[in-house]
Amino acid sequence: MIFDFESDFAGSLRCIPMIARQKLDIAGIKLSLRQWSRFSREERGQLADLPCETEAEQGAYRALVLHLVAMRTDEPPRPLVTDGFDDWREADRMPEAVRMQAEADGVTPPTPEQWSMLTPLQRFALIKLARSQHENENFVPALREFGVL
Repeated sequence: MIFDFESDFAGSLRCIPMIARQKLDIAGIKLSLRQWSRFSREERGQLADLPCETEAEQGAYRALVLHLVAMRTDEPPRPLVTDGFDDWREADRMPEAVRMQAEADGVTPPTPEQWSMLTPLQRFALIKLARSQHENENFVPALREFGVL
């Protein structure tokens, strides 16, 4: 699943789509865009499509990513510290970063009811966009796409 707000840069799988970013976070692997670009189009599609919900699926996903990194890149895999970064799992509590990003963009943040109605992937995307270390013009389009604005 590629969101509309990311289709211009992730639809071709040249960039890491949110669905794959979420799975990489779950697997605890920080993948650089350079590493991602070394994978074949089919491998990138597989990483976007594979399930990563159960412990067995997560283990298989992690093993595949580590295998691809070892086979296709000259960079070692990097672990991702995930403590405190799984707020997207909590439908009853919106992270402060989302509220602050909405205010910085001059829009109303999601209400508690709106936040609870979002899918886990939508919550993940908003948190990632809000915590982005660079100016991210996709936060407001994501809010619109998710029916918050």
